Amino acid sequence: MAKTYVQINEKIAKGEAVVVTAEEMTEIVAAEGAKKAAQEVDVVTTGTFGPMCSSGVFLNLGQIKPRMKFEKAWLSGVPAYAGMAAVDVYIGATELPDDDPRNKVFPGAFEYGGGHVIEDLVSGKPVRLRGIAYGTDCYPRREIEKTVTIRDVPEAILTNPRNAYQNYNVAVNKSDKVIYTYMGILQPHMGNANYCSAGQLSPLLNDPFYRTIGVGTRIFLGGTQGYVWSAGTQHNPGVARTEKGLPKTPAATLAVTGNLKEMSPEWVRGASLTGYGATLALGIGVPIPILDEEMAAYTAVRDEDICVQVVDYSRDYPQGRNKVLGFVNYRQLRDGKITVEGKEVPTGGLSSYARAKDITNLLKQMIKEGKFFLSEPVAQLPGAKA
Repeated sequence: MAKTYVQINEKIAKGEAVVVTAEEMTEIVAAEGAKKAAQEVDVVTTGTFGPMCSSGVFLNLGQIKPRMKFEKAWLSGVPAYAGMAAVDVYIGATELPDDDPRNKVFPGAFEYGGGHVIEDLVSGKPVRLRGIAYGTDCYPRREIEKTVTIRDVPEAILTNPRNAYQNYNVAVNKSDKVIYTYMGILQPHMGNANYCSAGQLSPLLNDPFYRTIGVGTRIFLGGTQGYVWSAGTQHNPGVARTEKGLPKTPAATLAVTGNLKEMSPEWVRGASLTGYGATLALGIGVPIPILDEEMAAYTAVRDEDICVQVVDYSRDYPQGRNKVLGFVNYRQLRDGKITVEGKEVPTGGLSSYARAKDITNLLKQMIKEGKFFLSEPVAQLPGAKA
């Protein structure tokens, strides 16, 4: 018998909901089957923690006396986009200070960027605000420089255009020199292979056709409750899939938002990628309602079920060539080695499975305590299964 969001939320309110993590659900379905699991389990919690470059924060800086309309703004030396309204700015996770040497001294360290500013704000640390303006009759002030904290700004809204990728690439380097990429440092002659996904814990791999994840879905975001506000940029659901419906290549993405003032630096961290740039490491968790047997089967996904393509980041990726060196699965990746073109290659993950697992457990506890309820999407993502 199918369940509804209302019925599940009523059970959460009464403290009667059966909530398990994605890792636990695989064992339940293996032991009891999807039909019985669907009858017993109400919610499965998923999670991921890793670098998510397409992230940033809208800040309303608050008006000052005399009033000012920002033309340009910097936060701790990092430029923020000010082309919206008088005191609204947006700072992106990958933005760099104007005086950062970047890759002029190669490989660049990228020690501080937008992601680090966001972490400093979340941590309550002081951030140096500098702004200039051309001045108007209603906004006469032309410059300002002062120290602010997140408590001083009226609003701080994390608004990310692309997070929580549904599957991704495994990156290798077939050249004869070390290369520095957004997938980390890659050693020559396929000396290592890097990946970035929580695999069987990852939200969109537990709902491969987006039946329960859509616009308006309530999520765990950076330590508090947030929402999906759209399909993310580069959302591409029409890719090749396995017999179980799992995408074999990068597919769906989520655009997410939440109140930065309520978030925790435990789950919002600035990060530096040597030779590439700055970014933001972020924790996201999505509760998946077990509406029926099909959803129970989807949330029983295992690492060994998920195919992922291996791509050469020294030639093929930068040149835009759609060449795949082979497919492996996340069980092999997490075991520490894969075989590519007959060569055994050690693996490393940019995302943290342990932190993702922590998110699934934390979200599970929040739901069981009645502190987190499910929200039914108000609109489906492109490519969603009805």
